[in-house]
Amino acid sequence: MPELPEVETVKRTLNQLVKGKVIDHVTVNLARIIQRPDDIDQFAFMLAGHTIQSVERRGKFLRILLGDLVLVSHLRMEGRYGLFESSEPVEKHTHVIFHFNDGTELRYKDVRQFGTMHLFNPGEEFTVPPLSKLGIEPLDAEFTVEKFKAVLAGKTTKIKAVLLNQAYVVGIGNIYVDESLFRAGIHPEQLANTLTDEQYRKLHQAVVATLAESVEVGGSSIKSYVNGQGEMGMFQHQLKIYGRQNQPCQTCGTIIEKSVVGGRGTHYCPVCQSIQ
Repeated sequence: MPELPEVETVKRTLNQLVKGKVIDHVTVNLARIIQRPDDIDQFAFMLAGHTIQSVERRGKFLRILLGDLVLVSHLRMEGRYGLFESSEPVEKHTHVIFHFNDGTELRYKDVRQFGTMHLFNPGEEFTVPPLSKLGIEPLDAEFTVEKFKAVLAGKTTKIKAVLLNQAYVVGIGNIYVDESLFRAGIHPEQLANTLTDEQYRKLHQAVVATLAESVEVGGSSIKSYVNGQGEMGMFQHQLKIYGRQNQPCQTCGTIIEKSVVGGRGTHYCPVCQSIQ
């Protein structure tokens, strides 16, 4: 599933590709992608004639701003956007097509069919699901050590499970939680309420640095992720712990182990990340 760096990369790419384009009409080939309104004809009717003013991000969601409408889109497992000429063949699993008045098309392809789209009036999208219960943004200026600790310190569950919970901190999925915990020297099974002030400082720094570094290289292409121009991310070549089970730790040489925490495969070094 695309995490914050990948969605941020898609956001930036779409701003380059479709900002300022005018929607002539919309084709929906798979109704369940459209969650709001629940009528695909109404969805298409509402979008016709609107100009894409910009594309923003909230957590792992894209917010496509259209003046008096906001389209909230979640890519889920394998959703992807691409800009095409209308004359180009439509690939299999293309479920939604935004036809622009300049002869180009923004196509949404989703092999797994788990992606979602919601239409809102501006501002309304933050008051109801899916955005209303999201936590703090780790790349915002307001993401301070103090706010980070205030959100997490009282939790009595394992720190990895807490970090994966989008109601606390958004956008940090499995890859970046493992990488951040390794960088901070914290075991994924340590309880959140047992972390020291110094551990919270290191973890905060690790989360920000890891996400920022991934954004700089376009995210991680572990499975099928590509940006809106079909380009892969490169952060997978910089991973220190994720996916490296049974390999030596690059810091101490100890064999990296893998377990399951919060229902997710979890990679850690038993020496560099001992529970305190």
